[in-house]
Amino acid sequence: MTEPRLADHDLAALVDDWLDWDEAAASLGVTPAQVRTMVREHRLAAAVPAPGRRQGIPALFLVDGEPVKGLPGLLTQLHDNGLDDRECIAWIFLDADLPGRPIDALRENRGSEVKRRAQVMGAI
Repeated sequence: MTEPRLADHDLAALVDDWLDWDEAAASLGVTPAQVRTMVREHRLAAAVPAPGRRQGIPALFLVDGEPVKGLPGLLTQLHDNGLDDRECIAWIFLDADLPGRPIDALRENRGSEVKRRAQVMGAI
């Protein structure tokens, strides 16, 4: 049996807590328009977690009023590898090759191993 494509993963099952544009803006101390700009610039990623739900940002992407350290660079790297925001979120929240999920490693300031894994993925 083959592994499901990243785009096919159920984001609502992978990510427990989502922020809408207004909640993300309040957490970051910016406007919702600035949050959209951050998503467009790959400093954050957003997706519709399930049919019938609004687009949101995983709450774990934010800490202390900022994007998690290393997240913007990782998102740029993943986008350069051809992933869209939905696939980026799935990859970051899957427990694949790392000991734990990439989001947990980023939040624990272990971003180097996450970036190396993303580089290897891009070489495949």
